[in-house]
Amino acid sequence: MKTSYKFLLLFIFTVSIQAEYRLGVDYVLIDNPLPVKRDGVVEVTESFWYGCGACYSFESSINAWAAKQDDDVKLTKMPITWGAIHQLHASLYYTIEALKLDPSTHSAVFVTIHKEGNFLQNTKAIQNFLEKFGVAPELSEQYLNSFAVKQRVNRGIKYARQLKVAAVPQMIVDGKYMIQNKGSFSDMLKVVDHVIELQKPNS
Repeated sequence: MKTSYKFLLLFIFTVSIQAEYRLGVDYVLIDNPLPVKRDGVVEVTESFWYGCGACYSFESSINAWAAKQDDDVKLTKMPITWGAIHQLHASLYYTIEALKLDPSTHSAVFVTIHKEGNFLQNTKAIQNFLEKFGVAPELSEQYLNSFAVKQRVNRGIKYARQLKVAAVPQMIVDGKYMIQNKGSFSDMLKVVDHVIELQKPNS
């Protein structure tokens, strides 16, 4: 009887954990999802914008969360591409990636915009910013206008439309589930953890 009672308690506990977050309330299925790679890795995507104050506040939390993940969870970041300024900042993001600058450069962009009041709203401002990291202005312009960077921005536009990304920061799990920030960042990441566990058998 004691063993059966323990199993009953474990079952009740498991059900309560599963019921803690609800589909359609805490996370939603994407109407037109991306194909799942089925490589054993759950891909988690953060949709963000450098100019978003909440994204700036979320930066340290999401980076700390990513650092704790095992090899079967991968975080990627997708800058939004709604309008011209978003696309310019997306180009900056992909330029930093293409130049293989230190990841802290992304944090420096947030600080420049939100603490120093420099919105990096044109190519010249971005060139001046990247020059502080040893990138010559002509090289910055070359990368910002490169086919590879423009291709990634266009891909971002396509994905954002398909996934109907309407807010930032927003988390997407395997191109299938979407989690919006409705409370604290820690709460949102708990929902992400929950959805990852749901998705693992299908990744």
